[in-house]
Amino acid sequence: MDLFWLRVAAVFYAAAAVAVFPAVLRQQERWRRSCVHLAGLGAVFHFVSAVEMLAQAHRWVPSGMREVESWMGLALVGLFFLIWWLYEGISLGIFALPMTFLLVLVPALGREHYSFPSPGVRTGWLIVHILALMTAYAALGLSMASSLLYLLQERKLKNKLKFLPGAIAQPEKHNWLPSLDSLDRSAVAMLVLGFPAMTIGLALGSVLMQEAGMGAAYYLDPRILSAFMSWIVYAALFLLRRVAGVRGRRAALLTTASFAIMLVVWVANLFSHIHRYGAQ
Repeated sequence: MDLFWLRVAAVFYAAAAVAVFPAVLRQQERWRRSCVHLAGLGAVFHFVSAVEMLAQAHRWVPSGMREVESWMGLALVGLFFLIWWLYEGISLGIFALPMTFLLVLVPALGREHYSFPSPGVRTGWLIVHILALMTAYAALGLSMASSLLYLLQERKLKNKLKFLPGAIAQPEKHNWLPSLDSLDRSAVAMLVLGFPAMTIGLALGSVLMQEAGMGAAYYLDPRILSAFMSWIVYAALFLLRRVAGVRGRRAALLTTASFAIMLVVWVANLFSHIHRYGAQ
């Protein structure tokens, strides 16, 4: 029965992870209430599942990777509600709620490795997994491109540089770069697109690897560790730019550094014997 409650909790966490984006980005009270209520219901069912799991096993502490993942998710959502209660803010929910869902997803599939109902379903999940991650990487790349153009435009405006002959006489004609505000907004828009895509990609990837029966080895793979580290960097960058209001030159430099970390993910894939795109 504990597995059933955990699956119910995973459904509520997924809904809360979706609701937190309009709640934070649009600052709408209706979405904020929905997010908190959904996460709260998920936490209640999660707690029931965790207690029942230990009671059935006649233990006081979790044992095994899946039980530890479940309790880590419960601790994370508990910290989210503590911050919400103390400061009445849910901005960190952009990080906490998707991560809680990721931690709960694999244990909710079952005590043993998950099996897809057919090869076609697995292939579909694999395609969506790859497309989601490619979208995330492409979005961050475009965000970095906008940031680099921002730095170039900023330098041009500060130094009064004109790249083409006759630009002094006709500045509007030869100013091919967009405005600083447009470049900054486009960089943020790409993050809004890419962060959910990366979350979906990691969630589907977790299921695919557990279905293959890899167990704890999945989390020891260098590319998987790099991917989750990149997700954390992505979340931090998203919070700093969209929630904390970091803009301008600092935001552009942060985006460029984050894209460099994403490149590490691709390099790590060359050294991974467990997880390769061509081997899936």
